[in-house]
Amino acid sequence: MKKNDVIISTASGYGSEGEAVFVCEGSPVFVPFCIEGERAEVKILSVKGSVAYGKCERLLVPSPLRAQPACPLFTKCGGCQLQHMQYGAQLSFKTQLVKNTLKKIAGIEADVRPAVASAHTYRYRNKLVLPVGAAGEVGFYAPRSHRIVAAEDCPIQSEWCAKIIQIVKAYMASNGLTGYDEAARRGDIRRLAVREVGGRFIVVLVAAKKVNCAPLAKMLAAALGEVTLLLNINRSQGNAIFGEEWHTAYGPGFFEAEDMGIKFRAGANTFLQVNDGVRTELYERIVAEASGHSVAIDLYSGGGMLTAMLAKKCGAAYGIEIVKEASICADELKELNGLSGSMFNICGRVEDELSAVFAKTSGSGRVVVCDPPRKGMERSVVEAIKECGADKLILVSCNPATFARDLGILLGSLKEEGGVLKKTPNYAATSAYKIDYIQPYDMFPQTKHVETLVVLSKVK
Repeated sequence: MKKNDVIISTASGYGSEGEAVFVCEGSPVFVPFCIEGERAEVKILSVKGSVAYGKCERLLVPSPLRAQPACPLFTKCGGCQLQHMQYGAQLSFKTQLVKNTLKKIAGIEADVRPAVASAHTYRYRNKLVLPVGAAGEVGFYAPRSHRIVAAEDCPIQSEWCAKIIQIVKAYMASNGLTGYDEAARRGDIRRLAVREVGGRFIVVLVAAKKVNCAPLAKMLAAALGEVTLLLNINRSQGNAIFGEEWHTAYGPGFFEAEDMGIKFRAGANTFLQVNDGVRTELYERIVAEASGHSVAIDLYSGGGMLTAMLAKKCGAAYGIEIVKEASICADELKELNGLSGSMFNICGRVEDELSAVFAKTSGSGRVVVCDPPRKGMERSVVEAIKECGADKLILVSCNPATFARDLGILLGSLKEEGGVLKKTPNYAATSAYKIDYIQPYDMFPQTKHVETLVVLSKVK
């Protein structure tokens, strides 16, 4: 098998990116936008060792689970990978993805509950980031690149997405502004970022220099209603969304809001899950699992939303967060909700602060909640959690691969030998914790991504 070969085969499974897996000469061929069971004519695009990558040239036997994509840019834009699947098939794929990844990476064979569905499979996102290209194109990045695919709308974004795209283009055209050329590092407007919070909009114009934002603010307010606009100056040569320099161009720069009984201030950098409905289900489940415990310790606690929810249900809640700005926001949230006696925010490294929290909260009934970034936990954090002796662990992850690695180290199914993690059979006999259940949540319909919750209890 070599590049440009054409094969005919039947898909027998899925890869971690949502691609269908065909087999040729005993080797897997990963092909996007196909479904398990489909027979197709596949062109080989590249061969790397014993693995090949291809594209579907002709679908010979389509699956009954195939769906008509809602977006005309599907396969061109890199945002979605699964619009060709009926929604039930997407949920099955994500459930099996979590199960297979745990077994493959960590040697953990565990039951995985069916993925919790999103009430909205389209128009669910409350956050939008639009890059602007050198030719003035506004849209989304192509797969694995920073090439912008021009778009008029996006069906997984909220209904206001099309309005925003029109406004950005009209604003630039009427004010003589250019898009940004990443290669040449010149131009005016790099991107626009929008967050909807309770029907109000926090908008950030990211520019390479100071520009007049007044016309944009007027256009946004006329189209969307209650808006605040910030100007962010990003002169960096990297791919960071925001630079260090901020200016409030219109409105207060933030909005006060309430979600799940917690009052908070939402700004440009406030972290909120992009799917409001699924976020509520996930957080309510976390709080229900923690309820009744005397102390909750929230690791990677960010702006403190979950810490505050835990403080209301437990005797006390501690949030540990290394980013100073986020920890300050958590302190503001604590005061806003009258939680000074039950919510305690600590700015520092998790591995440095966790044992200290346990030292001053002696006794039973302690639960650790951990929702790390996509890269997963640092090894030192996993070891600190293993040693802390919490009665219950509640872990959340948006990346099945790092989730499997961290859980494997925590349970002992993965152990380091010569600097390499190796699977350890019969680990359960010596593990300090056991899995109560694993529950995926479909926070990101139409995409390959899945949020996963695992609840563990201490072995008595």
